[in-house]
Amino acid sequence: MIEECLVVEFSVTGDDCPLADATRETGTTVDARPPQLRRDGNALLRFSAGEGVDDLAAVLDADDRIRYLHASRTDSRTNFRCLSKHPCVVHELSDTGFMAETLQYREGVERYTGAVVGHDVLQAVLAAAADTVGVSLERVFPLGSEDDEAVAKRWDLTPPQEVALRTALAMGYFSVPRETAASEVAAELDISKSAFLERLRRGQATLFRQVFG
Repeated sequence: MIEECLVVEFSVTGDDCPLADATRETGTTVDARPPQLRRDGNALLRFSAGEGVDDLAAVLDADDRIRYLHASRTDSRTNFRCLSKHPCVVHELSDTGFMAETLQYREGVERYTGAVVGHDVLQAVLAAAADTVGVSLERVFPLGSEDDEAVAKRWDLTPPQEVALRTALAMGYFSVPRETAASEVAAELDISKSAFLERLRRGQATLFRQVFG
């Protein structure tokens, strides 16, 4: 059994994928989830942006490599979904063992954060990265056992409460100003809005009781 899991960050420059090109042209910062690769080689993309979304949408809509672009607006961010006919660099790294967790595109520069299991896999990922244009390893550090421990075990949360809190945090529900609505977090969890808010309140109450006694 492999005992060490490493958190890694890659910086990618010079990529000509649609999101990189669009952020380079508009100066917009885009936060994306790892793309889902279809059997036909096309990728399903899901990403969001806070500023410059109209220009971003116009550039992507005019890109022949993008199809089925859909935008849904919240108070301060716009969430996009689309299909891309352009291959993603992150898939080349995933093929050798890189588990992507977050992707960010800023003015044409991409930053991938994820994990690899063991140094042998890291070496294979680095070898694959060397074959792509402008890929560099920015940071590597071990994922400690305390980081991998379930929050629910440390704070007596139920698993659904933990998932609700994690998802709300990742989607910007706790940001100021708020980046997403309760209904959108609920949709991501595939539950009703009232069920999400109930899990949120109970989870917060549990955390607050333990933090403040």
